Amino acid sequence: PQALSAHELQQITDDISKLAIAHEIALNGDFKLQAASFSPKSLANRVKETLHKAFWDSLEEQLSARPPDYTRAIQLLQEIKEALLSLLLPRHHQLRSQIEEALDMELIRQEAEHGALDIRGLTTFVLGTMARLCAPIRDEEVQGLQSLTDPAQLLREILRVLGLMKMDMLNFTIQSIRTHLQDHTVQYERKKFQELLDKLPNSLDRTRAWLCEAAAEVSVSSSQPPSHPAVSGLPAAQSLGTVSSSTTVPSLTSVLNRGYMNVLCWEPGQKEYPETLFMDQARLQEIQAQVNQLIIIAAVLLVTSGVCGSTLFGSPGFVARLKRVTKVLLEGLSCTRYEAALEDISDQALQEVSRTLAQLGYPAFTTDKCASLKGQIKNIADKGNTVRHVIEQRIHSFLSLFISPDGQNSPKDFPKGLDPIQEELLEVGRRFGSVIHHNRQ
Repeated sequence: PQALSAHELQQITDDISKLAIAHEIALNGDFKLQAASFSPKSLANRVKETLHKAFWDSLEEQLSARPPDYTRAIQLLQEIKEALLSLLLPRHHQLRSQIEEALDMELIRQEAEHGALDIRGLTTFVLGTMARLCAPIRDEEVQGLQSLTDPAQLLREILRVLGLMKMDMLNFTIQSIRTHLQDHTVQYERKKFQELLDKLPNSLDRTRAWLCEAAAEVSVSSSQPPSHPAVSGLPAAQSLGTVSSSTTVPSLTSVLNRGYMNVLCWEPGQKEYPETLFMDQARLQEIQAQVNQLIIIAAVLLVTSGVCGSTLFGSPGFVARLKRVTKVLLEGLSCTRYEAALEDISDQALQEVSRTLAQLGYPAFTTDKCASLKGQIKNIADKGNTVRHVIEQRIHSFLSLFISPDGQNSPKDFPKGLDPIQEELLEVGRRFGSVIHHNRQ
């Protein structure tokens, strides 16, 4: 830890905020900027509400005075003018001139001094301009402002809707230039990250521990010679941390791959995420939850297939129905709560088997066979369960293909026994590969 001034802390906070926004734009196709909001009961919200109320009450008093005091109203008209100008595109030359002329602040101040300021006329022009500039989604809100007669309330609502329109414009701009931004985000993030690292040189302890652990694992499991003996003039072992001299020094690619795959295996709260993956923690944890769910679904289907045989398992719609009910019962559960869910899944699986056997005209399962099916499904809750372990290995091995430097878009052989979850697994693989590919760059 090092002493930082308030200014330095604010600067670092701003840099991280910009870095996070750039990262989110690159990785989240649905990313949208949203207005800041506070919890209704929070201190920040109470302070905001108190200050806003004081301001608008003061405005109302000024406009109700005889003669009216236009000091605050002129400030708001200046803000409204700036907001309208910020919504214009380069081609809006004529509209820009109209706004400059109608909201000539010097003229407005002179009219206010002589008691001749026409607030209603100015707001009518503003509302007409807003109607021309707003997105269709805001048409109703802009039209609703026409019915307001109280000038203080009207100015307040105009600013509120203009704020929404500015957010609409920002998000439209982001969507329009997303492809261009993605081409430059890696360089921008790398530059910003280096700047942060220069200011906080001791801020990568978790990343170092994460990489050293991965390096140790790869060194033990690999007997291949290192593909990158040195980085920046340092021996590879030294650049990665302390690695035993009796083990093979791993390649940097293999260390990163192992590190990224290890993240998918962490129990919730088991380990602290490396600093280099902070901005993707929620994304990776969501992918991990989907992977865990797919492991259970595939294991349930494999066990059921082994007990029921190919005839029943190949019955039209049987796999889809069993897969659907299993997914529903696992939805939203953490891996620590699978045991109770698998109890219910075993009951549902047995009901589905019995229903399908009756439809096909086959005799019902014996009591022993029913107990065997239920027992094998419930045993999947045990992490040491053979079927679950095999499925997990196959899925993780398949996902590792997506994170190799050149493997994001290359064709991949689908693992045996995972055909029922092929569509979902491919989607998870693409998402995982996208996050890791960006981070690797």
